[in-house]
Amino acid sequence: MRRHRSLALWLVLLLCPISLGTSKSSIGASPSSPVVSTVKHPEWSRNLSIYEVNLRQYTPEGTFKAFESHLPRLKEIGVGILWLMPIHLIGERNRKGGLGSYYSVKDYLAVSPDYGTMEDFKALVGKIHESGMYVILDWVANHTAWDNPLTIEHPEWYARDSSGNFVPPVPDWSDVIDLNYENRGLWEYMIHAMKFWVEEADVDGFRCDVAGMVPMEFWNEARAELEKVKPVFMLAEAEGPEFHEHAFDMTYSWNFYYLMRDIAVGKKNASDMVAYFDEETARYAADAYRMRFITNHDENSWNGTVSECFGDAAEVCAILMGTVPGMPLLYSGQEAGLNKRLSFFERDPIEWKGYLHAQLYMTLLNLKKGSPALWNGASGGDLFRVLTSNDSTIFCFVRQKEDEKVLVVTNLSDKEQDFSLTGAHFPGDYVDAVTGEKISYSPGQRVELKAWGYRVLVK
Repeated sequence: MRRHRSLALWLVLLLCPISLGTSKSSIGASPSSPVVSTVKHPEWSRNLSIYEVNLRQYTPEGTFKAFESHLPRLKEIGVGILWLMPIHLIGERNRKGGLGSYYSVKDYLAVSPDYGTMEDFKALVGKIHESGMYVILDWVANHTAWDNPLTIEHPEWYARDSSGNFVPPVPDWSDVIDLNYENRGLWEYMIHAMKFWVEEADVDGFRCDVAGMVPMEFWNEARAELEKVKPVFMLAEAEGPEFHEHAFDMTYSWNFYYLMRDIAVGKKNASDMVAYFDEETARYAADAYRMRFITNHDENSWNGTVSECFGDAAEVCAILMGTVPGMPLLYSGQEAGLNKRLSFFERDPIEWKGYLHAQLYMTLLNLKKGSPALWNGASGGDLFRVLTSNDSTIFCFVRQKEDEKVLVVTNLSDKEQDFSLTGAHFPGDYVDAVTGEKISYSPGQRVELKAWGYRVLVK
């Protein structure tokens, strides 16, 4: 997904089963059985969050070396996995804009000289690992640039129209051409290219672009071959439980993102959030990671900034992103309150005018890292809803793992709310993770929250 709003929506409908969601909930789950997963997550992924790096726009230089200076800051925020948008040489034929799309790959085995050299990249990977973080590469297996040498060396690997001409996978993607996975040689080449980056540069896995447009059998085989080198982390740009069967650790939770956007503009409410998690629990394996986000490169460039999309609800939606079951994603500049849509085909460096939201994200990501209740997949605590006197507006839940408990109370409305909590899950003594305040909640506790307000309480 990377062209414009109508296409993004088309792809969501194409790749995502229509449903309300994923995770763990204590109420009303469907009797259908979740897909069984055989994926063995890297142990290091259990308590981590992920950060998407738009290298072209990250610094004035837009290079590997320039990005290195941000590693200490990202580690301090609590980032565990760095996802680098495509770093490969970009095609020139039928290029869009002055610099072209990151997703128009001319050479799978080379880095773009705009970012630096292969040695620069290896040095960056080494520094990321020295910092205690991990790195995955954006991998574009579905299509290539028009001038990728494979068009000459192996033209049989490409899809054709009725006249025998190369074709884009989607009409709007005029700068790329579709690969045809009916050719076994293509599978061998693509897996070899992926293994190259694991073996030569020591990357820790891949974010797989439009994964639903590539045969699942290919991804299954690719994962198995990569695991022969070392444990890898695989993120699918797709939504559906089937992606977790054998190939992928994590999938996008677009439906959760769109639900939060609908809540932010008053189209849906807390009751819809409950329905979402019931549906997700019923469909996904307990150990399937879901990626939670309030922005990414597609949403920012084509649909709007966090402020445009969420308005005053942005902060409470960030709280949900960081505390419900799943792995939270931050996008380049999000911690600084990125207030513009970054250009996709041109240089448009982020203006780092301070770090407006860094403290909030530092609290969330480090809380996740240190509290087993918030860990990923089956390693974390189940989500138990806490009932209130206003369940259509207040979404309140507990996550607990052994002695670790996190209570989250959110007001999903634009009006101040005064309400009471009921049930057995919430009473106890807590510390507010954001303010440090000590709070005791007793049965029947009354709570006041401002519009779009929240509390994240740790026991």
